[in-house]
Amino acid sequence: MEQIIAVSYLVQYIPPYFFIYLLLAIIIIWLAAVAFSWPEVRQWIPVPAVPKPSASSQLTKKSAWLKNAMIANQYHQDPELGLNSLAEKLEINAHELSRLINTALKKNFNDFVNEYRVKDVVEKMQDPAYNHITLLGIAYESGFNSKTTFNRTFKQITGKSPAEYKNELKKERPSYDLERSPRFANVISGHETTPKWSHEKLNRNYMFKNYFKIAPRNLVRNKSYAAINITGLAVGIAVCMVIFIIIQYQTSFDNFHTKKDRIYRVLTENHNEETGNTTYVKDLPFPLPRGLKTAFPQIEQVAPVFASHDDALLIPDNNGTIVKTFKEQHGLFYAGPSFFKIFNFPLLAGSYESLKDPDNVFLTKETAEKYFGDWKNAMGKTIKLQMGGFIFEHGTDVLKVSGILASVPANSDFQLKLVVSFGSGFTGDFLSKSNEWYTTVADFGCFVLLPQHIATDNFNQQLQAYARKVQSPANKNSYIIQPLSAIHYDTKVGDYSNQTISHQLLNVLWLIAAFILLIACVNFVNLSTAQAINRAKEVGVRKVLGSNKSQLQTQFIVETFLIVASAVILAAIIALLALPYVSTLLELSLSFNIFINPALILFLLAVTIIVTALAGFYPSIVLSRFNPVNALKSKLTSNTQGISLRRGLVVFQFIIAQALIIGTLIIVKQMNYFMDQPLGFDKEAIINVPFRVDSGRIARLDYLKKQLLTVSGVKAVSFSSNTPVENGNDMWSKVRFNHAVKDADFGTIVKLADNDYVPTYKLQLVAGRNLLPSQMVKEFLVNEALVKSLGIKNPEDIISKNLSTWNNLMQGPVVGVVKDFNDRSFRQDLAPLVITTDVAMYSQAAVKLTTTNISSTMQAVKKVFEQTNPDFVFEYKFLDEKIESFYKQENQLAALYKIFAAIAIFLSCLGLYGLASFMAVQRIKEVGIRKVLGASTGNIVYLFSKEFIILIAIAFAIAAPIAWYYMHQWLQAYVYRINISWWLFVVGGLAAIIIALATISFQAIRAALANPVKSLRSE
Repeated sequence: MEQIIAVSYLVQYIPPYFFIYLLLAIIIIWLAAVAFSWPEVRQWIPVPAVPKPSASSQLTKKSAWLKNAMIANQYHQDPELGLNSLAEKLEINAHELSRLINTALKKNFNDFVNEYRVKDVVEKMQDPAYNHITLLGIAYESGFNSKTTFNRTFKQITGKSPAEYKNELKKERPSYDLERSPRFANVISGHETTPKWSHEKLNRNYMFKNYFKIAPRNLVRNKSYAAINITGLAVGIAVCMVIFIIIQYQTSFDNFHTKKDRIYRVLTENHNEETGNTTYVKDLPFPLPRGLKTAFPQIEQVAPVFASHDDALLIPDNNGTIVKTFKEQHGLFYAGPSFFKIFNFPLLAGSYESLKDPDNVFLTKETAEKYFGDWKNAMGKTIKLQMGGFIFEHGTDVLKVSGILASVPANSDFQLKLVVSFGSGFTGDFLSKSNEWYTTVADFGCFVLLPQHIATDNFNQQLQAYARKVQSPANKNSYIIQPLSAIHYDTKVGDYSNQTISHQLLNVLWLIAAFILLIACVNFVNLSTAQAINRAKEVGVRKVLGSNKSQLQTQFIVETFLIVASAVILAAIIALLALPYVSTLLELSLSFNIFINPALILFLLAVTIIVTALAGFYPSIVLSRFNPVNALKSKLTSNTQGISLRRGLVVFQFIIAQALIIGTLIIVKQMNYFMDQPLGFDKEAIINVPFRVDSGRIARLDYLKKQLLTVSGVKAVSFSSNTPVENGNDMWSKVRFNHAVKDADFGTIVKLADNDYVPTYKLQLVAGRNLLPSQMVKEFLVNEALVKSLGIKNPEDIISKNLSTWNNLMQGPVVGVVKDFNDRSFRQDLAPLVITTDVAMYSQAAVKLTTTNISSTMQAVKKVFEQTNPDFVFEYKFLDEKIESFYKQENQLAALYKIFAAIAIFLSCLGLYGLASFMAVQRIKEVGIRKVLGASTGNIVYLFSKEFIILIAIAFAIAAPIAWYYMHQWLQAYVYRINISWWLFVVGGLAAIIIALATISFQAIRAALANPVKSLRSE
């Protein structure tokens, strides 16, 4: 059965994700294809400043200084070097420099510079490290900017052409002789000051170190570019890191149990013959655990478990006087020694075997310290338990502390606070001796430890055969086992901690993390390719000097790595600061400690490598394919193919951002629908006060009600077992209608309540009358759903008919039919329901208040409870807050999705801002010309904005159907759900456009307001 469920789950959910992954694969293939068809382009590298010459009146000293400066800084290698630019580099007056060259050195400027260039060429010809570079390549590296000038100047100075000179070198000296020929020492006077050329061959390690030197310089030179990239990547990686920590925490539940692979939970499999539906619940018939022990000897351990709630704990002193009172809403379990033979919850003191005896209790270390100050003093102490839960009335249990449990890990579905020995109180007097296969209570379950390598399918078949054997033919329910590893992810059945999370939701979180990281990577790719033309000359020079594509690609990958590494460090800081907020929002015990979490270290390493590859691969290919000749001649321009790629990536970013925005709007609207949808009863200003009745309190119930009604601000009071709506805490049973031979084949919710239940909650009667005051079961109210389930069309026809439930323990006539109200959460449909009186089953009081002076009214209500019932621990909860808690996970996720949507739009706009900034620089002359020709600021803003608005509109057209499909699938989990309105899509699209316009307009207005004279003066 589990396999069938799993297969149906996969069939339902995997195809949509498959298409997303397919889309991503197509995008990656497209990037690679575009990369290899990219035409080819680079950037100038500024030269370090030179110390200003010392003030000397002697011309010869100035000339010596000039020669040293030329040699030390290699100024001649600048192909664009002129008199003014050299004077600027030397920080002297151009006229003074001209006089120095003409008077002291007896040369004109061109001859002066070209002598250094020719000497540089000659030295490189003799150096084996340059054998792989052509003569023209050496000339370009040495500062010449044309072949003609190089040949003419070289022959003028040396008397030979470059080719002739190189051939003579080969004849005169063997290639392995690395000694330098001094034959051109006289080319430049003062040659003794010329530094020796290193013959050490450049190796790979040196070049790799060089990459790490140059990369930071490039980043510092382009501060805004680096800041946008590092910020975008840091935010994207931080989101991934937080989601990774959430998923790591959620997938670690109960993994610390050594026998976890052999632990199973037993579930009830309910079959509805009328609808054909099969549902699963964790609540079991009372006799089942005993039956498993005898019918299945191969089971190593059977552990029945009952989880109580709303329990009052009274701490007496040595004289029996109550000195402390506590209320535990959750955390009190009934279990025996077998439970601890299955699960690993270590003891600090005591023995597991003590739980064989009734009225013994284990406390966790934290609970013992809360009750007794020091957990070591708690052993042997007495605790009085007034048990909560939906069970029959019984007195106060007196328990003895026989063990102290170590702290329970937060990542466990068993958040133990107290463990009472199974067989104490209710579990001994009634539950463990019951033979009622129809009867159960909420949170009564069973765990088993099976031998290794047992076939679960075969065991489930045996369980089904056993159910048919021991149950009546009318009872179609059967039982299956569920592995411990699946419990935390079963949101329909639930667990004891109410912390379940579905695999589908975990997959959604992974997808969100991946998409946000992709948006950040897209920003990097867009800005890197847009900036490519600014680095054209750098690539050209490197290619002329002999760099191949792989070396250039390595250089740019190193730059990307430095950016990503910086982003990872910043992301770790962001995640560290954000994690406490996320922990509070999701109510999870999340921690960020990289030193004790090797998985987190591996995750960060993997993210660094993957992001470096994703963000750096394509830009490195683009930059390495530039043509050196065009690059050095500054003939490169942005091409339409690159622009097309950037447009596609912008569209991809906003598809994700707008899909998240639309999805978040739909989730919020569904949550508002839950809160605002009429439930069929009054939930406003009603408080529920849990309490446990005993014989003494039963006698005082009427007095308590009368006293409460005298309080100013109290309008109505009712005692019951449940509120009209519950989320898995109802009692279920079968009903037998009108003395039928067998029970009906559907389950029915049984609520026990007094005659004031209907008016307090304002339930509507559609037939018959309300219940009469009674302390015993005498008559029934039913809802319309039960009438329909019995096949009765007219509600009047069921009046006065006999009804029985709980194996005929409760029976009487039907006296009224209430209009259907939501008796369960909106995830589920209405269930058949009966209401009857039974004072022994009441476990809470409903108090209807006026909406004025609620605070003072609550103080008076508390005083009445405490005066009427000494040692009573007063707690309450408003009914509307209780209903809201049913959808706590959805509200938490809605808040989380709002954050993710905001981050996605922020990253997308960050990329837009970078592209708009780059566009403003690239089109500065165009903007200047347009302004001179009369263009207004509005015209310029429109010029910058129109293309991006079109791209966002295209993204919306793609995102809208994707968002609709997945949100439609999500809504199917709720029986009561909204219709997805068109205006949600309009709001999402307009929000993205407005935010994007605000981002672009800043740069557009700045460019429009710039003085056109400044941008056009060089023309």
